Parts: sequence; structure tokens; C-alpha cells
Amino acid sequence: MIGITLKHLRYFEALAHHGHFGRAADTCAISQPALSLQIKELETILGTPLVERGARQIRLTSLGEIFAIRARDILRQVDELDDLARASYSPLVGRLRIGIIPTVAPYLLPKIIKALTGRYSVLDLRPREAVTQKLLADLKDGKLDTAIVALPVSEPSLHEEPLFEEEFVLVRPLEDADKPVPNPQSLREMRLLLLEEGHCFRDQALSFCKMSSAVPRDLMEGSALSTLVQMVGAGIGVTLIPEMAVAIETRSADVSIARLAQPRPTRTIGMVWRKTNPLADQLAHIAGIVQQVGSLKPVQPAPINIPAPNTSAPPSTT
Repeated sequence: MIGITLKHLRYFEALAHHGHFGRAADTCAISQPALSLQIKELETILGTPLVERGARQIRLTSLGEIFAIRARDILRQVDELDDLARASYSPLVGRLRIGIIPTVAPYLLPKIIKALTGRYSVLDLRPREAVTQKLLADLKDGKLDTAIVALPVSEPSLHEEPLFEEEFVLVRPLEDADKPVPNPQSLREMRLLLLEEGHCFRDQALSFCKMSSAVPRDLMEGSALSTLVQMVGAGIGVTLIPEMAVAIETRSADVSIARLAQPRPTRTIGMVWRKTNPLADQLAHIAGIVQQVGSLKPVQPAPINIPAPNTSAPPSTT
């Protein structure tokens, strides 16, 4: 087995992850024939096939499935050796792969990048936006160093660092600005617009309304908060959005914003990373910077339940 190299392991792990030679080759920045040759060479060294090759897709053999798990563990440990060396430097240098959920990324990520690059001029930031489950899987596989998500995630292998809390606010059509703010029971009876499945914010909104994850007849879905707000502006329904999104998402929509009655729904935003990550101390310091950026709350909510003033001229008395 002396002939097995880290290159073999990285190429095979990419193939196992993507299940396709072309996509794996693109990820590894090599040609498909070159990748195929490396996988074949690995199988020759092992003396047994790792992959069943089909016309449209590949399937791992039984050994291939086990080998992929072991290869992933080895590659993660190799990456952590690099992290161990970087942990000895001050300030932090090199690559930092940071994940962030879609309901935070557009509003906070630019400020995070500005703060971190200002503090660490030689830091190579690699941000990635994805839903929580994808980020957690990549964290555990060693493909990310840290992620900004809604807590808790309740993964025993991950450290959770709370950063700040924010409220959810109600977005309604502009003509509803003077109406009483609905309670959770009333929201269940309205046409509620929510993010599609996979977004943790969807689950939090459903929990506040005491609704199951099954889609009710009058519930509609969107792929982004901006889509939901524009649908509200078109009079299709109402939605909930996090407070940090208000200023950006409502600036071009005919909607009104209202705070919900106490106890208001909130979420805790935090950073998570592997407990075994040698960069844990540096990541804790970065979490403090992110916390400061989030706590400054540069994105302020729009006026709450205040209709636009009537700017038309008073009627003539003559």
C-alpha cells in the first residue's frame, strides 16, 4: 500500500462526493481522463475495484464506500496539521473557509469581510453560502473551518459560540399598516409566505405560529427573503423576516413592517466549529469580531406600523 498518495485520496474523495467523473474533475481542476487514470491507478494499487462505472453515473463498491469514509478522515486530519501550524502564527494567516446561512449572508457577510480583512490583511477568506445542514456536513467533513448559523445545532462534535439575538418582524401589504398586529393564531389563518424546506428560518417561523412542517393549503413558499417580500408587496400574503433584513428587503417593496406581540419570536445567531480544530482560539477571536459587527446593528428596521404621511394638497375651500 506504499504507493497510495494524498493525491489519490483527494481525487477519490471528490469522486465519491460528486458521484460523477466530470464534476469531480472540475472540483479538482484536472481533466476527466486524468482523474479517471488516477482512480484506476488507486484501484490497481489496492488490487480491487472501488467504483462501478455506469453509462451516466458511478456507484461505489462496498469497499469503495468504506474507503471513502477512511479517506475523508485522513484528509481532514492532514488539513488539521496545516491548521496546527497556522495556529502558531499571530495574526492569523492563510485560508479561512467560512460558511454562512442565506438568511444572514446578504446582510452581514459584507461587513464581516470588511472587518476581518481590515484586521488580518493576509487572511485568505473563502466564504460559502448554504443552508444549515449543508454547512454542518461540510464542517464535519473538514471542508469548512467555521460557519455562521442559527443556534442551537446540537451536534456533539461541534462547538457553539452564541453571537447575538434578533427578532422576527411581520411584513404586510402597505394598506394593512393600520390594522391590528395578528397573533400566532391569526397568522395560521392567513396566507403565510415562507422559505422553502431546508431553511432553518422556515422552521423557526412555523414554530412561532405553532404550525407543523407539513405545508398547509394556504401556505406559499419562496427561495429567498427578497422573493417573499416582493410577493407581499403584490398583495399575495404576509411573511416573517429577520430584523437584519428589513432595511434591504423592504426598500423597493410596497409593504409595512410591524413588531409582533410579546413574547416576540427571536433567533440566536452564532458561530460553530469542530471541537478538534487547532484554530479554535483564533476562531473564538474571530467570533468576537463578528459579534461586534452584528451587535452594532447598522441595518435598522423600517418605521413600525407608521403609514406614510399624506402629502397631497388640502382640498380647496373656495
